[in-house]
Amino acid sequence: MSPTILKLGGSVITEKDRAETLDGPALDAAADAVAEAMEGGDVSELVLVHGGGSFGHHHASEAGVTTTDGSGDATDAIAIHSAMKTLNQFVLSRLHERGVPALPVHPLSAGARDANEDLDMPMNQTATMLGEGFVPVLHGDVIATEGEGVTVLSGDEIVTTAAEHLSADRVGLCSTVPGVFDADDEVIPEITAFDDASDTLGDSDADDDVTGGMAAKVRELLDLGAPASVFGPEEIGAFLGGENPGTTIRGR
Repeated sequence: MSPTILKLGGSVITEKDRAETLDGPALDAAADAVAEAMEGGDVSELVLVHGGGSFGHHHASEAGVTTTDGSGDATDAIAIHSAMKTLNQFVLSRLHERGVPALPVHPLSAGARDANEDLDMPMNQTATMLGEGFVPVLHGDVIATEGEGVTVLSGDEIVTTAAEHLSADRVGLCSTVPGVFDADDEVIPEITAFDDASDTLGDSDADDDVTGGMAAKVRELLDLGAPASVFGPEEIGAFLGGENPGTTIRGR
């Protein structure tokens, strides 16, 4: 059976304008939706990924570490990684409280990038966890990168890597917005090519859920072999229940 992959955006489960501040009610609601879907049999194999929000992003910004600019300072790497492990533990604890058998997978210890910035992140560990009935929970992190020390590995990149390696049949990205907007601020039901939304997405790669961040998401999701949905927090249950809320993204 092919797994479902759900990403919880960092902006959804944290307060991004306050360093290392959890949005407890939002995380509780997300954990409730996951638990209900698993208890009801809506989804049997699930991989969760979460972003960094005010945890990892705060420390990465202070250290000047991005997806391309790295640091050879172990103190920088530990600060970012430790913040992400703290957030990951919050996610795990909320899931455990609801009986979800979640286990952590920390990317810093699982993969690396070469000098061409190509990611090598085996999914054997995650696949085995799935086979044993667990819910692997991965997260944005720093990752060893040839020639750069460590760089940031985004949750979105983990999603696409996991989807490809695990042959996921459905992918969902929960964001702070209800989908990808058109020029009239209406949610676009389906995107099959970047041109479908280029007027509002532009070409920016900024880390923002509405502009560049969403543009990067759309570009990566169009290359997946599985359909992907971008939706708001209130639609997590609908997605896990088999619906396609928000914007559906599928390459031709």
